[in-house]
Amino acid sequence: MTDEERLPQPAAIEIDLVTVLHALGDPVRMRLLTSYADGAEHSCDPRHLGLEHLHKSTVSHHMRVLREAGVTSTRVAGRNRYVSLRRTDLDARFPGLLDALLTATGAATTTAATATATG
Repeated sequence: MTDEERLPQPAAIEIDLVTVLHALGDPVRMRLLTSYADGAEHSCDPRHLGLEHLHKSTVSHHMRVLREAGVTSTRVAGRNRYVSLRRTDLDARFPGLLDALLTATGAATTTAATATATG
C-alpha cells in the first residue's frame, strides 16, 4: 500500500494521547471504534456501521476526526474509502489503551479473544 492510497494521517510517533482521547470522547466515535476493532477494513457507508440514523456528512466528519487523531487509517480506492483501526500503532504508542477502552464499552476484539483463549 502506497502513501498515495491513504488519506493524510499523523505518523505513529506523532500520535498524541490527548488528541486520541479527545477524538474518542464522542459516543458516535466510540461506536466507530468498536466497529473497527475487528481488524478489518470497513466501508464508509453508515448502514454498514450501524449509523444509518446519521447523515453521511456527519459520519464523514466523525471518521475524519478519528483519522486526523491517528486512531484510524483511510485507504482510497477510486471513489470508495475504506477505514481500519491503527491498532499496531496505537498499541505501540499507548500500550493497553485500546484494550481498556474496548473492555469499558463491552466490545470484544478478535485479538483480545484470541489472547484469552490461548493464554
